This record gives sequence, structure tokens and C-alpha cells, in this order.
Amino acid sequence: MRILIDGDSCPVKEEICKIAKTYKIEVLIFSSTAHYTDNRLEAKYITVDSNYQAVDLELVQQLTKQDLVVTNDYGLAALVLGFDAAAISIYGKVFTEKNIDYLLSRNHFMGRLRRQKKYISKASKYTKEKRERFKESLIKLIENKSNI
Repeated sequence: MRILIDGDSCPVKEEICKIAKTYKIEVLIFSSTAHYTDNRLEAKYITVDSNYQAVDLELVQQLTKQDLVVTNDYGLAALVLGFDAAAISIYGKVFTEKNIDYLLSRNHFMGRLRRQKKYISKASKYTKEKRERFKESLIKLIENKSNI
């Protein structure tokens, strides 16, 4: 098992690396050149160009059935599930065959409302509680996946 991170906008990379070290799991962080940083963690960094979906495409090319992906991108999560791998959001939401269709549909619908200026979302702050919920869900997912 490896943990692959859609790293361009992931606020929990450090927590993932700490948990992965505990379980002796390799971590790969995928990011674009637009999000390059010298702040390196104990992980393998894969940097791709800034083309649309370049990070997602590279991540999927390196994905195996045993992997666990951290992403907030529902489209990428759907692809991950198609490979029989696991996916989790930065909020600790585990993506499954049962919830992905609903999430994709809702995301599409809300996007239409935003384009029509009928709905404006406000990004909520990533709180300590959200960070803890993510860590608990990630540990549970790792342990469940390890027992399969």
C-alpha cells in the first residue's frame, strides 16, 4: 500500500506523512509546478507541468489497486474507485461506489448554480476539528485496507 496525495491544495500533507511513517507506508505527493515548494516532507515528490488535469493524470498513471488516494476532487476519486483503489477527502470522507455518483451529481448541480450566480459558496476554514476527523478516518481506512 502507498498513499498518493493530490497535493496542490492539500492542507494535511504533514499529518499524512506522520501517520504513514507510523504504518511504514510510502507517500507520494503529486503537484504542479505552479504549487512547487521547498518545504519538503518525508515523501516522494512528483512535480508535473501546470496543464489542466496534469496532476490527476500523472497520479492515475502511477495508481495501483493497493493504493490509497487523498483528494478533494470527486472526478479523480471516481477514477480511483474505478481502479479498485481507495480514496478519502481532506475532511475524512471516504469515497465509495455508493456515494460517488451522488457527490458527482451534486457537484455538477452546484457548479451550474454558481455559474448562473444563484449560489455563492463561502469556503470554510480548515479547523483543528476537521484535521482531527481526517486523521481518525485515515487511520481507520489504513487499518481496514491492511486487513483485507
